[in-house]
Amino acid sequence: MGIVNLFADTTYEGGASINGPFLGSLGATAATVGMVAGFGEFLGYTLRSISGYLADKTGRYWPITFVGYTINLLAVPAMALAGSWQAASAFLILERVGRAFRKPTVEAMLSYSAGTLGRGWVYGLNTALDETGATLGPLLIAFALHRGATYRAGYAWLVVASLCALAALTVARVSFPVPSRLGSGTVSGPSRFTPRFWISMVAAACFGAGLMSFELISFHLASHGSLSPALIPVALALATVVGIVASLALGRLYDRVGLPVVLAAMGAAAMFSPLVFLGGRVALLAGMALWGLGYSVQDALLKAVVAGMLPEGKRSLAFGLFYAGYGVGWLVGGIATGALYARSLTGLVAFSVVAQLTAIPLFLVASRRAAA
Repeated sequence: MGIVNLFADTTYEGGASINGPFLGSLGATAATVGMVAGFGEFLGYTLRSISGYLADKTGRYWPITFVGYTINLLAVPAMALAGSWQAASAFLILERVGRAFRKPTVEAMLSYSAGTLGRGWVYGLNTALDETGATLGPLLIAFALHRGATYRAGYAWLVVASLCALAALTVARVSFPVPSRLGSGTVSGPSRFTPRFWISMVAAACFGAGLMSFELISFHLASHGSLSPALIPVALALATVVGIVASLALGRLYDRVGLPVVLAAMGAAAMFSPLVFLGGRVALLAGMALWGLGYSVQDALLKAVVAGMLPEGKRSLAFGLFYAGYGVGWLVGGIATGALYARSLTGLVAFSVVAQLTAIPLFLVASRRAAA
C-alpha cells in the first residue's frame, strides 16, 4: 500500500503544486481558492465517516478502496480538460471525494500490522512513501513547466502515475485479500468510542484549521511574485522532503516516547505561517520546511494516535469519524484564511498559529482522560 500511495501522491500532489496558480489563471480570486480548497478538504474528510461505516457494515473493504482510488486518481489529469475555474474546482473537489472513500479502509487495513511493527513505524513508513511521491510529483511538474509545458500539459502527464498506482493496488489486492489476518499481534482496542477519542478529534480539527492547504500558499507565492511559477512546485517538494524524514524519525520516536513527540512537533509546525506569509525568501524556505513537518504530524502521528483508540469491529468507522472532525477544522480554516488573506496577512498568521497551538492542551486533556 505504501507503493500504491507513492504513485498516488505523485499524481495528486503534482496537481496540487499548480492548482492555486491554475485556478488563478482561470479568474479565481484568493478567497475563492481558499474556500474551494477548504470545501474540498471538508468533503474529503467528512465523507470518510460514511465510507468507513459502509466498509465495516458490508465488509467489502477492497471494492470501496478501488472505487475511491479510481475517482481520486483520474480526477487530477482530468483538470487538463477544465475550461473555467468552476470546472477546475469541481475536479479538485471530486479528487478529494475519491480520497475520502478509500482513506478509512486503507488506514484500517494498515492498523492490523501495527501490533507487531508499532503504530508509529507503520504509519510513519507509509507516510514516508506517500511523501516520496509527493516530492516527485511537484518536481516533475516543475521540470515540465521549466521546459515550457502549460499547466494543462502538466496535469495530462500525471495520468501515467495514476495508472501505475492502480496497477500496484491490484497487486496488493491479490497478495493480501484479507488484511485482518495480519493482526495476530494486535492488541484489542476498546469496545466503544471513549471521551479520549472525541477530545482528540477536536484537537486534531484545531490543528487542521491552522495548517492550510498548499493551494492558498501557492496562490500567495504566485500573486506576490515570491517565487517564479516553475519554482513554486519546488517549494512544495522541499516541504515534502522534510515530511519524509520527519515521518520516519517521528514514527520511531512515537513508539518509544509517545504523546510528547506529537506535541513538540505540533508546536514547531505552528510557526510556519509567519515565515511563509511575512518573511523574505530565506524565511519562506524555513516556513515551508515547518509546513512539511505539520503535514507529517497530520499524516503519520495523528494516525498513530488514533490507532490506539479504535473500537473493535469499527476500525474504518473510527478513522472516518476522526477525519470527519478534522474536515470540519479544514473547512473553517479554509474559509477563515481565504477571507483573511484579502484583508490582513497578519490576521491570517495569527489565526493559523493560535488554531494550531490550541490543539496541544486539548491533546493533554485527552491523555489525562486515558490515564484516569
